[in-house]
Amino acid sequence: MNEDGGMGGHGGEDTHGDATHPSAIAPDRDALLLDAMLGNLASYLRMCGYDAAYAPDRGVEDDTAIRSLAAAEGRRLITRDRSLAASTPGAVLLTERETTDQLRELHEAGVALEIEAQPSRCGACNGPVERVDVDEDENEERPEYAPDEGPIWRCLVCDQHFWTGSHWDDVAETLASL
Repeated sequence: MNEDGGMGGHGGEDTHGDATHPSAIAPDRDALLLDAMLGNLASYLRMCGYDAAYAPDRGVEDDTAIRSLAAAEGRRLITRDRSLAASTPGAVLLTERETTDQLRELHEAGVALEIEAQPSRCGACNGPVERVDVDEDENEERPEYAPDEGPIWRCLVCDQHFWTGSHWDDVAETLASL
């Protein structure tokens, strides 16, 4: 932990120094909860395959409710709030404000950050997505705003459609630069 209580990329310790070390965080086994200061980061983590809930989307903003939600759902809290991190076992405290810097902070702490080959989570609501075949399924239509070719995924919760286009490439480039 650095002198201001954050990870700061030095040593990758969490706020408690307990056995729950950030380097043990991986999308195939860890569910996350991000507080109100980390909405943009949530989208990036979802593109890496994390089940990354965003507290305001779940209707919780007060520290007690955030701690309770994290505990009830077995989620690891990621926050920029020092007092919230200090009072939440296993929480990861970030010190940076910019999303790219937050990603770098997590990466330097050993958190797995690699974009998925295919989406598994909705970037908007965190719901699971499924690949849809607009050519084979008569109930599916390619959204007007989607590219004419290539696979499409649909969120099972909010019904938003996704594809791996230029935004996907931009995020992959950002993650590769960390």
